[in-house]
Amino acid sequence: MTYQPGSHLIASLQTEDVMKIAEYTAFKNWLHDRIHDYNLTKLGEVWHNFSPGGFTGVVCLSESHLSIHTWPEHLLINLDIYLSNYERRNDNTVNALFQEISHFFNGQTVQVQTIVR
Repeated sequence: MTYQPGSHLIASLQTEDVMKIAEYTAFKNWLHDRIHDYNLTKLGEVWHNFSPGGFTGVVCLSESHLSIHTWPEHLLINLDIYLSNYERRNDNTVNALFQEISHFFNGQTVQVQTIVR
């Protein structure tokens, strides 16, 4: 079998839950728990709230990264999740994280693309 470096999921979601996409604190805290639950290793992170609403966040992982950007005025969330398979297979983790994030935001998938690296 040929080595596959990882799975990279890029998605857009829509939600009616404007409060959850207006400010990052609740999602950041929730995501920290998921990172722990999936035995991922956080190396650093940057978060920023926009005025009057919306946020962006990037979490650097030893396995790669997760980023999010929200637009409450358009009820839109963009996600980017990439996890490498260097130490273990993370393909299922990418998909599970996406499903959990969708559920957290009560989101409906607008577009999703998975790139097998």
